Amino acid sequence: MRKIIYWVHTSVDGFVDGPNGEFDWPVMGPELSAYSEALDQRVDTLLFGRPVWEMMVGFWPNAESMSDDPHVVAFAPFWRATPKIVFSRTYAGDEWTDRVINGDLEAAVTALKAEPGADLLLTGGATLAGTLAELGLIDEFHVAVHPVVLGGGRRLFAEPKQRHNLRTVGSRVLDGQVVVTSYR
Repeated sequence: MRKIIYWVHTSVDGFVDGPNGEFDWPVMGPELSAYSEALDQRVDTLLFGRPVWEMMVGFWPNAESMSDDPHVVAFAPFWRATPKIVFSRTYAGDEWTDRVINGDLEAAVTALKAEPGADLLLTGGATLAGTLAELGLIDEFHVAVHPVVLGGGRRLFAEPKQRHNLRTVGSRVLDGQVVVTSYR
């Protein structure tokens, strides 16, 4: 059975983007980039909700022409080559979308997890992650807390309907500033 790994960046005050939707605050130093690359090596499919997808597809197809940051240069080829699934009731897809799922989320994700292959990586996306967590479909949470207070935006988990008891399996400080904690 494939696992869903949720990889997310958050502020100290628990927001995944700023009050105006900005995502310019995560700093991907060499250690955090290596952590991200290790997660990438475990997966063969990327999962996105529509808002995060629209941000990603606006950057990653031509990322190297916009940035020479080592993380960008390393991740862009992986992003382009890896199959991508977007979950949305309103999005029709584009040239970079391998599949759009707009039906029964629980049934679709349960079927994805049962397919042969490597694990699935859900990056960002508070709404989709919250729904999948409510359904008990996320197997691992990898939360990178950046040393910034945003004061508003979308919460890491927007008002869950139930408590989710997780088990901490690791925590470390990367690049002297970002705390990454993993849970199951």
